[in-house]
Amino acid sequence: MNAVDLGVNLFVALFALLDPIGNVPIFAAATAGASLRQRITVSAMICAFAAVFLGFFFFTGLGLLQFFGISLAAFRIAGGILLLLLGLDMAREDFLKIFADADAVTDAKDVRGYAKRRFKRLIVPFAIPLMIGPGAISAIIIQAGEAEKLGFAGTVASLIAMGAACVVTFLCFAATGPISRILGDVGMAIVVRVLGLILCALAIQFILMGLGEALPGMISSGVTAPYPSGGH
Repeated sequence: MNAVDLGVNLFVALFALLDPIGNVPIFAAATAGASLRQRITVSAMICAFAAVFLGFFFFTGLGLLQFFGISLAAFRIAGGILLLLLGLDMAREDFLKIFADADAVTDAKDVRGYAKRRFKRLIVPFAIPLMIGPGAISAIIIQAGEAEKLGFAGTVASLIAMGAACVVTFLCFAATGPISRILGDVGMAIVVRVLGLILCALAIQFILMGLGEALPGMISSGVTAPYPSGGH
């Protein structure tokens, strides 16, 4: 694998894991009533945070897990449990209400103050672990090992891929207004519930993969691998 292949693979993986399109309804609920400038500023802050957070784990992820004595299997299981709880809330309740802004937006010119308030509210659980969950962090840590083999070119390709994924996410969130108008309240609620179901399945997959790594031979590889080679 060369540096270009590494970068493309990482970008595709991060785009799927960050899921900006699937998270648009939640972001729309969290910024309901905001002006275009306010919404763009909030999305820029969230995506900048995502880029920094992913970069941090790219350079320190493996060392950090080793320092605390945490195996990647344990990390997958813990992250999977957290995602499962979040997915259940999304699938069973009116999940969008917990992101709604309690204070009505009265001043469209208050861009910076509004963005700071919304950013603090959305760091958890929207940015983490909904956007940047165990899947994204695991992918970054694994790719860091691959990039190390390619040297400087691998590192540059990985950083470009992370930046590109965050830019695309920003563009999706910036277009939240037209998307939310097309979907409507009912459409957004349906998308969030379906996303919650998918998130629950993804969480179970992480837990099974972690258990498969921690207890080799106890769980069939056909269960832990989403797409078994040669399977139909």
